[in-house]
Amino acid sequence: MYTYLGAKPEQVPILWLAGPVTGLLIQPIIGSMSDRTWNRLGRRRPYFLTGAILASIALFFMPDSSALWMAAGLLWILDANINVSMEPFRAFVADKLSVDQRTAGFAMQSFFIGVGATLANVLPYIFRRLHVDDRTVNANSSTAPLIPASVSYSFKIGAVAFLICVLWTVITTKEFPPENMAEFDRQRKERKGISATVSEVASALREMPATMKQLAVVQFFTWLGLFCMWMFFGLMTSYHVFGATSEKDPRFTDGQAWG
Repeated sequence: MYTYLGAKPEQVPILWLAGPVTGLLIQPIIGSMSDRTWNRLGRRRPYFLTGAILASIALFFMPDSSALWMAAGLLWILDANINVSMEPFRAFVADKLSVDQRTAGFAMQSFFIGVGATLANVLPYIFRRLHVDDRTVNANSSTAPLIPASVSYSFKIGAVAFLICVLWTVITTKEFPPENMAEFDRQRKERKGISATVSEVASALREMPATMKQLAVVQFFTWLGLFCMWMFFGLMTSYHVFGATSEKDPRFTDGQAWG
């Protein structure tokens, strides 16, 4: 999408900073805050409902961006609220399952995330095969949209699907209140404020088990490699496999659909 809006390949990594930065800052803070939350919606549900609504709005309107700065701003909003939504989901699995079921629960969560990601990546290709882009305004017209219809429709379907799935969870799944509500309220009052949240996150990092520290190193280098691939794989496919000469070349969109 950034390339369609005029971004150069060397600018793409900077524009992708939204994901890693928001994940680094928001996930531990939201996780700590949700541990201390309880209202009529429950403990985790207020966060992933709010995050899903805002993320879906950003995702829906992102392909309608008319300038690079608009797409970049919406990506920051999108990634921030995805983290607000998804971090409590992981804790939600642990809250709902017994200790001996949690491994299977997390495995199923990862499986369905993978299924969703696969479908999301396949959608632009399906739309290209259905010649959706060919039925929209001619790419050479001055009134043509900057983003191909195959990409735009994929974003909008993803936004609607994300919101519906979260709403389904909120409506059909109940949360268990803390066993000792008086003690929970006391601890919540003691840990009130952003400084308490930051202190709690720092304490958790210091007390992290050795196995988790080893896993963190593995995750660091794994995600380093994955982001290097994700940022440039589509561009590489378009330019070097399909032979596109610019983002306005129809072969560029074909390469993006495959990549």
